[in-house]
Amino acid sequence: MATVASRAELERLLEDDVPYGDLTTEALGIGGAVGVMQFAARAPMVLALAEDAAGIIELSGCEVELFATSGSALEQGAPILQARGSAAALLRSWKVAQTLIEIWSGVASETRAIVDAARAIAPHIPVACTRKNVPGTKRFAVAAVKAGGAVMHRLGLSETVLVFPEHRVFLGELPLFEAIGRLRRAAPEKKVVIEVKTIDAALAAAVAGFDVIQAEKFSPAEIAALVKRMTSMAYTRVRPAVAAAGGVNAENAAAYAAAGADILVTSSPYLARPRDVQVRIATTDDKVKFTAW
Repeated sequence: MATVASRAELERLLEDDVPYGDLTTEALGIGGAVGVMQFAARAPMVLALAEDAAGIIELSGCEVELFATSGSALEQGAPILQARGSAAALLRSWKVAQTLIEIWSGVASETRAIVDAARAIAPHIPVACTRKNVPGTKRFAVAAVKAGGAVMHRLGLSETVLVFPEHRVFLGELPLFEAIGRLRRAAPEKKVVIEVKTIDAALAAAVAGFDVIQAEKFSPAEIAALVKRMTSMAYTRVRPAVAAAGGVNAENAAAYAAAGADILVTSSPYLARPRDVQVRIATTDDKVKFTAW
């Protein structure tokens, strides 16, 4: 199965939790017993990082059967995976694998909720998640966002051009058209994006020739007004895309889509609550407490 993380990265996750062995399992003397472990969705969820969780369990020495893949919408009780191996291997990998799925399925589920809400109004509108994820977790964050049906807004500072007001502080009185000239000469193959906080600033950026106007914390009504005014303007290039950003979530995504935003930019999935994964572990001959799916 294909994992998001490399083998070395998965090994580091295990090492972080079990750096010197499992003291409890070793002290009880139960490590050699053979058992089965099952993961299931405790409530409806969009699954993420299931393959990496399975990879972690396999690295511990178990055989794993995966019943659902990342991006799947699961109902309550739906099976995710089943693992067979020694008690030492099962107990070593249990919590790391469970937590990986729970946290990132929360992100994927919230992402899907935003995507579904927006596309109920505008079937093809893209939802783009920002780079504002926990440092060091980008590989997993990107996978979870994709599992939820969104795209990444920016993977980092190295591959995109986005002018913030914080950049303009250092430009002094440099006109916008000169700033965009610099950007196009330095990065001729890139789209040029600017963040603005008012309708007037958005219109000025559109006239200057920016490709995307990122409207920060505009209300849906303000997005609608901006789109209306921009649509009536004449451009030497195509009309800039309007990206609604700042505070976009599942509750207001439909309103922003209805207002005419071309793109929804959001960080809210990264704050989603984890989705619970039910774990059952039993010996292979425990017929009372354990039944296979």
